[in-house]
Amino acid sequence: MASLPLPGPDAQLIATVVAIRAARGGAANLTGQDLSGLKLSDPRGAVDALRGLGWQLDDALLDGDPSTPVPVTVPALSREKDHPLHFGKQTRSRVSGWTTRALSAKPVKKLPPAARLSSLFLAAHSTSKLLGQIPPDLPAPCRASLPELLQKGFLTEFTEDRYLLAPAVQHLSGQRRPTAEERSIKTGTVEPQFLAAAWEQWKNTATPALRRHVETVEHCAVCALPVERVAEAFTGVVRSHFFSQAVKNAYGEWKDAHPDRGPQAAAFTVAFRVEHGHGPSYAQLCAGLGWGLKGPLRGFVVKRLLANEWLTDTGTVPWTLRPGPAAQAQGIVLPKTRSAAAAVPAGA
Repeated sequence: MASLPLPGPDAQLIATVVAIRAARGGAANLTGQDLSGLKLSDPRGAVDALRGLGWQLDDALLDGDPSTPVPVTVPALSREKDHPLHFGKQTRSRVSGWTTRALSAKPVKKLPPAARLSSLFLAAHSTSKLLGQIPPDLPAPCRASLPELLQKGFLTEFTEDRYLLAPAVQHLSGQRRPTAEERSIKTGTVEPQFLAAAWEQWKNTATPALRRHVETVEHCAVCALPVERVAEAFTGVVRSHFFSQAVKNAYGEWKDAHPDRGPQAAAFTVAFRVEHGHGPSYAQLCAGLGWGLKGPLRGFVVKRLLANEWLTDTGTVPWTLRPGPAAQAQGIVLPKTRSAAAAVPAGA
């Protein structure tokens, strides 16, 4: 999109949306409602600019029923050879969905086209850790909108050549490989305050209960975890896990050798919480029990303990493992729960 000879953000934004939808076969459907949702300052001028590139857009898109899909053809995406975009069907669908979510994100959904287009650029060019290098082909109006994105909370910081996405839009961050300099930030060798500001902002937006839990982990003298690791665990993108048949087969062999895994795991979380004030991570649980599990198998073992209700946790919040209903039925409970049960009068 950035390389197309288009006059400004209006035409560039609609070109981006249409190109992603038409990536597979060169044709896409667009409605007048879709066009209105882009909040273009001059929709007709943007459509005329795309027609100037040979894109085929019917006037019904502007003047017809806004709920009726109108076909849009992009000749450059129709050819079979030297195709500029190599999207598989599922990838195209995921990118299109990501674009919709990014443009409707709360910090930017009411902003003008230049800022919304800029948000797409910056989200796409960031790493999963929210760090981004401002791309050299970022259009000038988009670069001028960076202070607005900072003010609205899409960014937490930016300099002449890089930026930091806000934790609130973590789910939109791209997967660009971090540079050597960005990787060094994890070890605290390059401007750790660049990340500290975002971490503090994330904590400020958390609920009081979540913040107490976060700071219990962050300040745990027993774990003594680097703050970068704690921040990464709480703000990182949560992805669904796929476990191969090989992992499931390995679990079958492992569980046969560990028949008491459920009660052992639940009892360990109780002892761990007494010492630390918070639950163990998956790694701490398995290491503490001497199970020596790593990678996918470790994750699958804990997932099975959760599914079988020996353990429970608080959604995707890290360091919240504790005894589940099956363990509680055997009297394996946290101290506060045990005290509360003992305080109930007989026959109550």
